[in-house]
Order: sequence, then structure tokens, then C-alpha cells
Amino acid sequence: MRKILLIGKLNSVMKETNAFLSQFFHVQLCSENASVLEGMVKIVNPDLILISLIGAYDIDTSMFFMISDQYSQIPVLTIGTKEESSNFFKYYEDGQFENLIRPVENTLIMDAVCRRLGMDRADVERDAAEERERKMISNKKRVLVVDDNGTTLRTMKAMLEDYYEVSIAISGAQAMTSIGKKRPDLILLDYEMPVCDGRMTLEMIRADGEMKDIPVIFLTAVNDRANIEAVLKLKPAGYFLKPAVKDKLIAEIEKILHGVE
Repeated sequence: MRKILLIGKLNSVMKETNAFLSQFFHVQLCSENASVLEGMVKIVNPDLILISLIGAYDIDTSMFFMISDQYSQIPVLTIGTKEESSNFFKYYEDGQFENLIRPVENTLIMDAVCRRLGMDRADVERDAAEERERKMISNKKRVLVVDDNGTTLRTMKAMLEDYYEVSIAISGAQAMTSIGKKRPDLILLDYEMPVCDGRMTLEMIRADGEMKDIPVIFLTAVNDRANIEAVLKLKPAGYFLKPAVKDKLIAEIEKILHGVE
């Protein structure tokens, strides 16, 4: 992301401008003090400087001279009324400075920022949306669904993938391989699988020092007392009867992962 140094008094207008532009750029706030500004420019190395002229009567005017004299390569946008910006008109003559007349909508500020940076607004918004999506995916908890029924796996994946990073395994053995490659935060485990059933798979998970603390929720299609008691004796993090109800299952997963009731 391009970097913007946002200068001005920390008022509601500055906060709103900062919140809006931070969706698309790296924004660093700075006071309107020339010596502070000079240090921040060296640290941040901004691509653009944006100055709020609210309260221009007591702005340190030497910062305008310093910017134009030492950092003439950095484009500058100021935002103020005609009266607020009148004290600085001499700096606008060479094209480095440009003033937006207040009040001005954030969308117009965005247009001006992109224009001064030589960027297409649509590209900036698309890149920001993709970055938010990458962060969302990277922050998702990982859930492994283990079931010998392919239809069930597809259904569960579709149910959960908007909320979690979902991987699937069609057997206990495949589950152990998957866990070894990428440790999940939680496992949804079918209790009635052939060969290596849910109980055996859970025992293998608990026997491995690196896997033993992964919470496991059993999924079972058998709704009788003996089966449920057998499941509960294994002390899983939870269990659900198939087919699981989406809202209830997600609520249980969130409770286990985050303590959310």
C-alpha cells in the first residue's frame, strides 16, 4: 500500500478522514508542528502528504516552506475553506500543493489522492479488497472434517467455509496425515467409520503429543442411549447428531474455540 502522512489537529474530521483512507492506504497521523513533521517525513517516507487546515490561524506556516523546499517531490493535498487556505496560496503556484475546498466528501478526497499518486481508483479499491480477503482467510481458524461419506464432507465444507478454513479427510488414516501436514484448531470426526472408526482415530490423536490437545467434536448418525453413552465416555469436546444443524454447530465450534456462548 502507498503511504500517506495525514497532518492536522486530531478532531472528528481528522478521525473520519483517517478511518476512510486507512481502508486503502497506510496512513500515519502527525501534528502540524514543523519539527515534528520533518522527523515524521524521514521516518515514514510518505508518497503523499495530506494537511487538514482546520484551525489554520495557528498552523506552523514554516512547515509549508520546509515541505516545498526539502520535499518538493512529494505531492501535497490540503483540505480547508477558501478562507483557511488563503494564507498558503503562494505555495500552490508550482503544482506541488493542491487544495480541496471544505466541506468535501471522502469520495472526492479519495479521487484527489489517487490522481495525485497517478493511480486508478478502481485498482486501489480492488487491491484493498483483496488484501482484506487475504487477512480474513489468514485469520480464520482451521477445521478438519473427517467422514467416510463424500456427500457429507461436501455438505459440511459448504456449511463452514464462510467462517473457517476447512479441510476434509475421508478416513481416520487420511485425517492423521492431514493433521501432520497442517494442524487444525478443531476436528469434526465421524464416529461410525469403517476400518478405523472415530474412537480409534481419537485414540491416535490423543496418543500424539503434538495433536492431543486439539478439540474433537464427534458426529454420529446413531441416536440411541447406548451409542451416546459410548461417545461421551471418550470425553470429546462435543458431539452432534447427523445431520448437524448449521447454526447450532457453528455456535458450538465458536464456544470451544473462543469461549463464545
